[in-house]
Amino acid sequence: MADVTTVQVIANGPRNLVVRVTDVSDGTGLAAMKIVDAQSVAFAVGGQVPGVHLKVRRMTYDVHGMVARLQWEATEPVDLATLSGFGHLDFRRFQGIPGPGAAGATGSILLTTMGAGAGSAVTIVLEMIKGVPRA
Repeated sequence: MADVTTVQVIANGPRNLVVRVTDVSDGTGLAAMKIVDAQSVAFAVGGQVPGVHLKVRRMTYDVHGMVARLQWEATEPVDLATLSGFGHLDFRRFQGIPGPGAAGATGSILLTTMGAGAGSAVTIVLEMIKGVPRA
């Protein structure tokens, strides 16, 4: 058996993107699972995908029995946040955390779980802005 992971798009407008991710582990955990694909045409604005212009404005999380590691996808993934317990992180005051300017950066977000035991679970809500440059 494998972890049961769901990614639900709550809002996908011209500017805002809100995604809820849940994972219930069987003890195997996740390794660099893409939970937000910033290159997806499903999130395009005016024909342009958000890509590296995606910014995380707020996170709400509930992580039990494991640690959740969020990373920006790049040739060498770049840490975004390490989460355990429950709480929220609010970056709206400075317009959000932009993706890194690292080599191979895509703007996509990856999830890795560490120390997951059978029955451990994570729920993360990511509120993002697309920041697609205007032509």
